Amino acid sequence: MIRARITGTGSYLPERVLTNQELERIVDTNDEWIVSRTGIKERRITGEGEASSTLALRAGQRALEMAGVAPEELDIIIVGTVTPDMFFPSVGCLVQDALGAKRAAAFDVSAGCSGFIYALTIADAFIKSGKYRKALVIGTENLSKVTDYQDRGTCVLLGDGSGAVVLGGGEGERGILSSHLHSDGSYRDLLFQPGGGSAIPPTYESIDNRLHYLKMDGNKLFKIAVKSLEDAVLETLASNDMRDSDIDLLIPHQANLRIIQAIAKRLNLPEEKVFINIHKYGNTSSASIPIALDEANRGGRIKQGDLLLFNAFGAGLTWGAVLVRW
Repeated sequence: MIRARITGTGSYLPERVLTNQELERIVDTNDEWIVSRTGIKERRITGEGEASSTLALRAGQRALEMAGVAPEELDIIIVGTVTPDMFFPSVGCLVQDALGAKRAAAFDVSAGCSGFIYALTIADAFIKSGKYRKALVIGTENLSKVTDYQDRGTCVLLGDGSGAVVLGGGEGERGILSSHLHSDGSYRDLLFQPGGGSAIPPTYESIDNRLHYLKMDGNKLFKIAVKSLEDAVLETLASNDMRDSDIDLLIPHQANLRIIQAIAKRLNLPEEKVFINIHKYGNTSSASIPIALDEANRGGRIKQGDLLLFNAFGAGLTWGAVLVRW
């Protein structure tokens, strides 16, 4: 059986660090409040001239280098993002051109913070079907561009960054074992950017009303996220006839430390089996899992044969999980 294997990982974080102490001077908040409610101490913010495609290109290059794959070998590039450089063309096409991946099809996936696992699932299906042999999957976000720094409920959470993986097909038990995706559009108003699209196009009024910034109902999202993520994990384990004790490393979307801890507790996972870096980067949406995976991989936290579980929850609402034998 052909499985899609992750053969390379890469990530890129902007140099600019935005600390909690700096946010104290911008909005009514403080370091203790932020850390106790989110676990975040700092986040990275893009500088002038850094777009989502800029971050994606650098993460993709690092993943290709690790995999030993030339851009010309790629069959497809899929990018998960909610902060594209522009509505069209896609970030995927911009990265395809910048890499020189002349053979590759390219497109974006918009699934909020679940964007990476949605994109990974699509690439996995292409490789399993035999349609394509090599894929580059990227999660990239420039959330500082849609963050309202007058809203302390959201501005303390968000950061910028990009992560990427290279996939290739291989026989055997190693690779992506299964993926499980879900959505519920009835909760769309809990996390959204109301302005800028065809429903509310840019006008002086929409700008004055701050409709082009991200809006979130954090309290309602927290409760739904914990239940949905737990269900997705249990569904994934059950479909593979596995138990929570079989997991070697959970790499969750880094949305909020309390959400991560709640899921780990429900799954009876000890601290050493959960990868956390939210304190350094905040919530980078679709980029958070591939950034964390790259850190874990390069930091020696993963060995061949380990069972990895990715899970994410985001705007849509969307959520899901992916199980990988490394």
